[in-house]
Amino acid sequence: MAMSAEEEIPAMAQHYLVCGTEDCKRNCQFYCNPCHQRLCERCRDEHQKSPDTKDHEVVPYKQRKPQLPEEKCNLHPKRNVEILCKECNVPLCAKCIFMKEHTGHQLDDLEEKYAEKVAFCRSEISKIQEYYLSTSQGLKKEIKEDVMEIKKTMDEIRNSIKAEAQSLKELVDRVTSDKLEQANIMEESLLKTLKSQEKTYEDYTDYLEKLLKEFHSYKSITNFRVLFSDDFENLKIQSIPETAQPVLPVFTAGHLYKDDVSKLLGSVNFPNTKPDNRRIKPMENASTQLKLTGKQTRRDVEKSDVKQTLSLSSSVTKVREYTVPGVDNVHHISLGKSGRLWASDDVGNLVKTDLQGNQLQKIQTSGGDEGYHTVTQDGDLLYTDREYKVINRIKQDNTITEFIKTGDWKPLSIHSSHINGDILVGMIKDGEAKVTRYNKTGEEIQNIQRDNRGQGLYNYPHYITENINGDICTSDFNKEAVVVVNKSGQHRFYYTGQGSKFYPYGICTDLLGHIIVCNGYAGNNSLDIIDQDGRFLSLLLTPQQGIHPRGVCVDDENNLHVEQYITNTVTVYKYLQ
Repeated sequence: MAMSAEEEIPAMAQHYLVCGTEDCKRNCQFYCNPCHQRLCERCRDEHQKSPDTKDHEVVPYKQRKPQLPEEKCNLHPKRNVEILCKECNVPLCAKCIFMKEHTGHQLDDLEEKYAEKVAFCRSEISKIQEYYLSTSQGLKKEIKEDVMEIKKTMDEIRNSIKAEAQSLKELVDRVTSDKLEQANIMEESLLKTLKSQEKTYEDYTDYLEKLLKEFHSYKSITNFRVLFSDDFENLKIQSIPETAQPVLPVFTAGHLYKDDVSKLLGSVNFPNTKPDNRRIKPMENASTQLKLTGKQTRRDVEKSDVKQTLSLSSSVTKVREYTVPGVDNVHHISLGKSGRLWASDDVGNLVKTDLQGNQLQKIQTSGGDEGYHTVTQDGDLLYTDREYKVINRIKQDNTITEFIKTGDWKPLSIHSSHINGDILVGMIKDGEAKVTRYNKTGEEIQNIQRDNRGQGLYNYPHYITENINGDICTSDFNKEAVVVVNKSGQHRFYYTGQGSKFYPYGICTDLLGHIIVCNGYAGNNSLDIIDQDGRFLSLLLTPQQGIHPRGVCVDDENNLHVEQYITNTVTVYKYLQ
């Protein structure tokens, strides 16, 4: 039996769902939309092999369609309503459609329309939780920071007034008192304004929380007819109120003339400046905005500012070259801190060096022509050992420790997220492949293996990276494609190159969300760049330039490092303007 709307589990709740197959107590992972049945992985496989159900749409449980609550037809009480008359906007049973008043009308599957309404509720809830609440709370926090800034500014002004008054002794004491009182009145006025602004966002937050409850109530309501009412259709999220940032007073120093004490002590006034409205980021940038939390650094802000001015150049310019000692060729590079980098070839040599070509450390690994190492946010190096099925960590003091055991799966590629420090690992086992996400402490939190039809996404994920929107981008050699899924693991698109053959190797992304991938097919060696939705943009480098690209990465200065299998020299290009 499928869960009703009232039984739906909130996203933050912890609940153990069991398979809906009789006598099966395994953990539910999938859902059959036509049958409205919960399935474990084994029962899913049996369900898709059965002649009666092999064509059914089986999806991950979180992507299930809600089951239409049972409701009897008013005109035919023994039948359930299951059809929506689009023109009359009323639910019908199968017998109703032959009635005269619905002749020639367009009819829709009521369950599909019900699912759309529930999906709309979920979308609006997500907007409130992920954008409107966080944005308004961020503006409220900004007001508190402005309060502190005003207090700091007013303290500085008061100190200036006192310093001027010190030289005028008793004659200026009275004027000093007047000026301090003036400053106090200004401060009181500014704080009163900011208090009013703070109350505005408190009221708006209360409104959002009330609206959130209302959408939750609609989402779980049993009388789905309400979802087709005018009241529901008219539900809209009000815009975030705009408030103006305060203009800080400035102190103008006076001249020490006895006849004009007021001038001597200066004045406190607002500058002739129009206050700027507080900046509210558009909702399409909400995912990026949410990441810039309390850990946001000035460098993050500077990167955001740079992003606004960058674009893809019409030509690629060679900047420099450097040589990596201790490797036969260069297949993959992980850029570290302070000009340090790690490079590997296709026979297991892993070398730490600087940009001047000085070798700092070298180890022998079981790695080959995969992207099997990555630098973490802390500056440590992680590398996979497919022979022993572990992920090792090399700290900055060069000590090596075992970090994660991957069980029966052989780890190939690895990437440490620049967004949250999560670790993405491409793995293989007995002809199957998957991508596993670990948190920064090494705890397994996600497995991505199949699309919403239950088909395998990967064959051989030998390079992996993450885009600025959280998409996981995998270079799959055997599939001859770049496989892109969103951060929830849902398949977004495949990219299969521009020629007849496409053998993807190294892959990286940049500040603008571009995906850059090496095509290593002999005779068609190129460096392809696509946007974050899979649209081809250009060939950054072509076979005519004599390249054999295997690895690629972007540094903090937005330069492209290209590694080739025939040499241990890395070429650096400028490709953004």
